[in-house]
Amino acid sequence: MQRRRVVEELEMALKQPIPAVSAPPAESRNSKIVPVRPQPRGSRERARAEPTVAGAMESPVEVLKGVSRGYATKLKKLGVERVGDLLWLFPFRYNDFSQVRPIAELVVGEEQTVLGEVWSAGAGLVGRRKASEAVIGDETGTLRVVWWGQTYLARQLRSGMKVALSGKVTAFRGRIQMENPEWEPVEEESLHTRRLVPVYPGTERLPQRLVRRLAREAVGAFADQLEETLPEEVRRRLKLLPVTQAMRQMHIPDSSQQAAEARRRFALEELLYIELGVVRRRLAWQAAGAAPRLTLPQPAHDGFVGSLPFALTAAQRRAIDELLRDIGQSVPMSRLLEGDVGSGKTVVAAVALLAAVAAGHQGAIMAPTEVLAEQHYRTFCSLLSDGEEGLWQDVFRLDYLEKPLRVTLLRGSLKASEKAAAQDSIARGETDIAIGTQALIQEDVSFQRLGLVVVDEQHRFGVEQRAALRQKGGSPHVLVMTATPIPRTLALTVYGDLDITVLDEMPPGRPPVKTYRLRPEQRRQAYDFLRKQVSAGRQAYIICPLVEESEAVAARAAVQEYERLCADVFPDLRLGLLHGRMTPGDKDTVMRAFRDGGLDVLVSTAVVEVGIDVPNATVMLVEGADRFGLAQLHQFRGRVRRSSVQAYCLLLSENPSEEAQERLRILETTHDGFKLAEEDLRIRGPGEYFGTRQSGLPDLKVARITDVALIEQARAEAIRLLEADPELKRPEHGALAARMKELWGRITAEVS
Repeated sequence: MQRRRVVEELEMALKQPIPAVSAPPAESRNSKIVPVRPQPRGSRERARAEPTVAGAMESPVEVLKGVSRGYATKLKKLGVERVGDLLWLFPFRYNDFSQVRPIAELVVGEEQTVLGEVWSAGAGLVGRRKASEAVIGDETGTLRVVWWGQTYLARQLRSGMKVALSGKVTAFRGRIQMENPEWEPVEEESLHTRRLVPVYPGTERLPQRLVRRLAREAVGAFADQLEETLPEEVRRRLKLLPVTQAMRQMHIPDSSQQAAEARRRFALEELLYIELGVVRRRLAWQAAGAAPRLTLPQPAHDGFVGSLPFALTAAQRRAIDELLRDIGQSVPMSRLLEGDVGSGKTVVAAVALLAAVAAGHQGAIMAPTEVLAEQHYRTFCSLLSDGEEGLWQDVFRLDYLEKPLRVTLLRGSLKASEKAAAQDSIARGETDIAIGTQALIQEDVSFQRLGLVVVDEQHRFGVEQRAALRQKGGSPHVLVMTATPIPRTLALTVYGDLDITVLDEMPPGRPPVKTYRLRPEQRRQAYDFLRKQVSAGRQAYIICPLVEESEAVAARAAVQEYERLCADVFPDLRLGLLHGRMTPGDKDTVMRAFRDGGLDVLVSTAVVEVGIDVPNATVMLVEGADRFGLAQLHQFRGRVRRSSVQAYCLLLSENPSEEAQERLRILETTHDGFKLAEEDLRIRGPGEYFGTRQSGLPDLKVARITDVALIEQARAEAIRLLEADPELKRPEHGALAARMKELWGRITAEVS
């Protein structure tokens, strides 16, 4: 009897008494399993012999055994085109199959490993599904195993073969079983079972077993050929594994600790290249040349502050002191001013610009859109003339300045004659403060004595665009502003070349926006509320996640929603449409109409995130709110917190998932932009956090942008290296310099 023979063989092997073994479980009543004739042992072993790796690291991945044209296409989606790319396709986690248990001690619901012998195997229908089914036994009991859809496996499982299986244990009709476990013969080196098993990034119909085998082959063939990019002193200081050892432990870890050490080595290396570029950029900027010392006489400071129709907040006063201290030095200032929408960044920048004018220099403000540039122009005219009557005045005679102050607005849509006149005024030095869009960085624009550059909503500009404006003045001081709160990790990486000033206080008299989550069936109530606000003389935004409807995405689209709202919901109201596919001129026309009160409701996509100042708008209705990040939703909400009137943000979501609703609950109860930014970065990552490649970060393979401690280590090491070797010209730093140059060249190309 087969069962007795197996028991006797195991008993002889272990040389100890074996308890009685229960009979194999009866096959399911719905099973129609056909026994498969076992293959001869010799042919089986030859089929599973380790293949020799063909080609070199630069060879196309198709040279490897088992990589068809279809698999090569799928691997390309993961960034693997050459054999050497497999080394850098790192696992994102590991299954711990290292602990082997007897069948009798398996626990339902846990992932475990078992060693046993194949009692029977076959392929056919289990219920209505094709499958391979096997019965595995050891000295303590038997286990039913099913591989759904993988009927070919039955031909590989010989009766009497000793196998290792790793997977989650489930129960079926009171008996334990495994479904779709990893498996391999016991006599082979463990790859898929009995160890920490790597789990790789995947794509549809690309087997993990194939990727695992290919990665191991690449490691075995080429890990010893890898160039060590980190100098020995750096590895010793940071206690990092050598590259060859780290590569082996990433793909074939001996333990969880070794896997963690390998990951730490590659993560720190990634972050080090980023920090070397960031720190070097800062040092190069500071060493580029002496900046003009810009000082604001106390009478001028007091005169301007005293003329304001409101009192400065403590945060604004603190920020002004920091800026005036920086621009009073000959080292060029490079500072980021961040604060929520409405926190008063423009007034802070105005004081610094007045210091430039008082010191005999010019200032410039670059904004991402014509409407935002015009908004800055309006704000400055109002601040300098004590009211709107100064709009388009251009020249202001102020009691607290010795000479008249000229403000010039330069934008692309100006008539040729107007543009030429503005450019001439800037070039002659007649313009004291130039405000504009990217028109400011065109070749035909020159400044006579540029002392301070202000870049607003700076993440909307590429690195090269910001640098172009800087270069208009040799070594001007630079202030960049953003209404997107920056998490600490990004402050250390993307903005590591900047000092940071935070406006963490809102002007008094602006109540927090009341935020509510609404179910789809409450949309009518939202419309009724919006109508009441418009009837009271207010305005509203309706945000849609898409421009036009898509079969692939279930979300409301701005164009169709605008048409529906005009025809069916608000036929008596004045509605406008705004989205990114419109021409700049059309966008500006719509935004101006909304700002000037010509529209009651603006239906828009996310382009309004960096928008216009419309204090009369008090309702923000967001469709598909779950499709936006927390930081972006906070930006939308800030658009209606522009006055002392209570404002409202209504979040409509058709995604019932707990994850989506939890994110919206966070926004509903949290008004701290920095807390929301940290949470958003943790959930979405830096690329989605900004919604654009302007983040200035490469795609990280190993490092996590939320790991502050690791980023700080990398930054400290970058500073130490550049202080000792500013140009990284020492022989031991050659590989570091090459990798850093390659990385930052790629980033510049992506964001410029």
